[in-house]
Amino acid sequence: MLSSLSSTISRLNLFYPKPSIPYSLSSCLKTLKPQPIIPRWSPLHSLSTHSTSRLSTSLKPQLETLVSKDDLVVLGIETSCDDTAAAVVRGNGEILSQVVSSQADLLAKYGGVAPKMAEEAHSQVIDQVVQEALDKANLTATNLSAVAVTIGPGLSLCLRVGVRKARKLAGSFNLPIIGIHHMEAHALVARLIERELQFPFMALLISGGHNLLILAHDLGHYIQLGTTIDDAIGEAYDKTAKWLGLDMSRSGGPALEELAREGDAESIKFSTPMKQHKDCNFSYAGLKTQVRLAIESKNINAEIPISSASSQDRRSRADIAASFQRVAVLHLEERCDRAIEWARKIEPSIKHLVVSGGVASNQYVRARLDHVVTKNSLQLVCPPPKLCTDNGVMVAWTGIEHFCMGRFDPPPPADEHEDYMYDLRPRWPLGEEFAEGRSEARSLRTARIHPSLTSIIQASLQQQ
Repeated sequence: MLSSLSSTISRLNLFYPKPSIPYSLSSCLKTLKPQPIIPRWSPLHSLSTHSTSRLSTSLKPQLETLVSKDDLVVLGIETSCDDTAAAVVRGNGEILSQVVSSQADLLAKYGGVAPKMAEEAHSQVIDQVVQEALDKANLTATNLSAVAVTIGPGLSLCLRVGVRKARKLAGSFNLPIIGIHHMEAHALVARLIERELQFPFMALLISGGHNLLILAHDLGHYIQLGTTIDDAIGEAYDKTAKWLGLDMSRSGGPALEELAREGDAESIKFSTPMKQHKDCNFSYAGLKTQVRLAIESKNINAEIPISSASSQDRRSRADIAASFQRVAVLHLEERCDRAIEWARKIEPSIKHLVVSGGVASNQYVRARLDHVVTKNSLQLVCPPPKLCTDNGVMVAWTGIEHFCMGRFDPPPPADEHEDYMYDLRPRWPLGEEFAEGRSEARSLRTARIHPSLTSIIQASLQQQ
């Protein structure tokens, strides 16, 4: 991994503002005058001598016209999974537009995300979504300061659609481009909503593909306290909803949460995952197996939709849904409790726990985690539901934060070849693992394809 990291850093050749820019939300130079230094960012592509000279001639005048952070206008593009999203956000936090095109029909048809189908759906609507975001903001691409786009983690087929669109737009209008880590964006959007939220803080990021507990030291500096060793909570919600014959058109989570309100959460005694492991990692594969066996024991037929189920059958399904949700969230609570204890040993000053990601829209999850933070004398920060699920606002805002630190790439060539190999990062860790939280699970060892975002940025800072 060290050789990979060294290679990643050595091949970069970016221009950034002077390294004296402070790490704070309010910092952005009055005039950004780039000069070549060792880079602090992992770009969308390897840069050649030609591309760096192009930055100094064509991009520098554009950057010098930026008078303050508030004047920045960034387009964010998100296509990491099944939602095609774009938004325009101003540097002062004003959301000028937000557009999301969902793939509800495909989710219902396949019972989850089918990568190839999702890619085709993204390709069909990406141009329309981006144009609608610009139109709703009453802007054109010429009014933008930069384009931010998710480059990982996520489904590579889906990521490629967003990156291709972002590079085409940035190249055509000579705009800087900012590659965004999807999970960092989920964490940082809380700083857009809660402007008093300062580093350091804790974050629990929960979605269909991820369970992540982090300590956010600073922008680009994260410690991973815990992650999933197999399935994420959102995936467990979706699978359980599918097995219970629920409506998958708006994903399984909301449908299961709704049905669970009718059930008895204590009726089925599912075992809480990983009780014997005193760490902060997550596992939902075993709970899924327990749920499947319970469904089989009650002879529930998923082919019969919940809307057509008998009253007794519906009651059985509701009991399973409620019992599953209680234990699934209890697993979150126990891990968060321990993570708070660990985080305070590292950063005693933390005051906030951010909970974000698609599952953070679940009101039962929010209520239970609010109990955890209150018990630990912390404050819970949850973005509104529309900013918890995948969206372009979080990408644009994270782009603004990094742009003010000088972390961006120059405009791609306007005539970039169709076969250009994009730097996509389907498996891309956000932070380095906390020593006490390391797991020997094989899935964790094999997942580290790319060096973490934190290791790349911190290593490049040390070389300055």
